[in-house]
Amino acid sequence: MTEPEPAAFPAQPTSGENAAPSVDRAAFRGAMSRLAAAVSVVTSDGPAGRVGFTASAVCSVTDAPPTILVCMNAASAQNAALVTNGVMCVNTLCGHQAALSARFAGQTGVTGAARFDAHPHSVAATGAPVLADALVSLDCRIERIVRIGTHDVIFGRVEAIVHGPGEVESLVYFGRGYHRLPATPGESTGQSGG
Repeated sequence: MTEPEPAAFPAQPTSGENAAPSVDRAAFRGAMSRLAAAVSVVTSDGPAGRVGFTASAVCSVTDAPPTILVCMNAASAQNAALVTNGVMCVNTLCGHQAALSARFAGQTGVTGAARFDAHPHSVAATGAPVLADALVSLDCRIERIVRIGTHDVIFGRVEAIVHGPGEVESLVYFGRGYHRLPATPGESTGQSGG
């Protein structure tokens, strides 16, 4: 028995980079502000040094093998360091950690490895920093990077999972602001690992 052919997307007319987009950039950004997303700090360490940045464009890809993706501006110096290091840890923040998110987003003026100075951290399997008290930390080796427009889609295979506190709130970004989402009472968080 032969495998079915994968469905092909219909051919789209091609145009140069200077062609006007079919959807206005500001309208698209406004639409994306209506998608609630967990807030994470992505950390890395290795030959290019210790780096960390705030991200809400994080998504599960598959559980076999456990893989996630992170989207990041390709022009960022932190992107280059992340790629060179080849590892990343996605630290999903608790509801009370909005100030930590702002610090790693560069909103406090603190840059580079100094962003880690005010917050305790450890390391897991890859050597990437695991932030203390994160809701959950997914420690990954970068397996693939795909550039689309201005951003890189970075795929990471999860090598270790570190669970934080039990029944707490998650930090969510929605409508261009932070919100706190409570855990379901009695929710199981699993076992810490690393």
